[in-house]
Amino acid sequence: MSDIYNIIDKQKLDIVNKPISEANGLPNECYTSKEYTLIERKKLFEDKWIVIGVASSLPNIGDARPIDLLGMPILIVRTKNNQIKVFHNICSHRGVKLVREPGKIKNVIRCSYHSWSYNLDGELIATPHIGGMDIHQSPDFEKSKSNLKEIRSYIWLDLIMININNNEISFENYIKPLSERWEQFWPIKDRDLIYHADDYGYFKLDAKCNWKFAIENYCESYHLPWVHPGLNSYSKLEDHYHIQGLPNRFAGQGTVVYNPRFKGSKKFPCFPNWPKDKENIAEYVALFPNVMLGIHKDHYYAYWLEPINHEYTLEHMEIYYVGDEAANSKKFKSLREQNHKQWEDIQKEDVDIIQGMQIGRNSPAYNGGNFSPKMDNPTHHFHKWVATNIVQ
Repeated sequence: MSDIYNIIDKQKLDIVNKPISEANGLPNECYTSKEYTLIERKKLFEDKWIVIGVASSLPNIGDARPIDLLGMPILIVRTKNNQIKVFHNICSHRGVKLVREPGKIKNVIRCSYHSWSYNLDGELIATPHIGGMDIHQSPDFEKSKSNLKEIRSYIWLDLIMININNNEISFENYIKPLSERWEQFWPIKDRDLIYHADDYGYFKLDAKCNWKFAIENYCESYHLPWVHPGLNSYSKLEDHYHIQGLPNRFAGQGTVVYNPRFKGSKKFPCFPNWPKDKENIAEYVALFPNVMLGIHKDHYYAYWLEPINHEYTLEHMEIYYVGDEAANSKKFKSLREQNHKQWEDIQKEDVDIIQGMQIGRNSPAYNGGNFSPKMDNPTHHFHKWVATNIVQ
């Protein structure tokens, strides 16, 4: 892998970490260079805790879902013990990609090349003709050394978190600063009450841009009056505050005027221990590198990013409610539909903007951008996280 300074001038990265009034943003190469993206994959997506999906999308034993993370094939399965496990999605024999489409695995994960087969726990259980014709064992081959390579994983708020290189601190310690922040209005004992909506609980957007644009846009509310005039009509710019988590793993914004406006008299049930004096608080936090979280008194969402390459990203929105009735009954269906439409419309408004930023990064006149010393602090927080971690 090339040294980062062979791709980006060191001075361009150093200036990112300066005080916000003196700093520039990440240089253009961080959004346009394929070679840089290989470094980013290693430093940000293999070395850190990242999101690759949600456990509720694999509800049954045998469910399997492949994902290609910047070209790296990964496989998520639900085992016979009803656990989520994550593996590198390659056969240990000749490296063929094993599972190509989401679906259900009945008995074994079978390689299409030589029919080597693995159980749902990743154990190699069949090696046809390995010792010669009709000889399926070999004294010179130990199967246990060729099991699927499991990836360290953890389920948190239904998110499937992984640490590919197994070099980060435990996820419990990693998430502790954010979890403790939310304890003041979203206690841990309420977080087990979330249910993913079966209808109007998911949408996916294509963004023809680098994944980082979605995160840095989400971190700030500065753009609300111009990009989200409908939202800004009742949740105005001045109603928002900054969130800059330390240690530097998350950033975002909060509002003090959350008040859902849906047609009809029904309202979603709320988390039972959300304080009455904070019922109009909602927070929107980007947990670096690739998930954006929204917490409210009556629902939670996770908006996670699947980076395909340096200029194309899939955005997945997962929406959750308080209890199974709110998430799945006919009683609340109209509210779920309205809430789904609201978030999809808002996120679509952002996609057009972030795609425009991708185009703009092809201009040699752009210096990485300047920051508002008052309005862009969370976005600068994210830029510093990227710049610091890619040079470590």
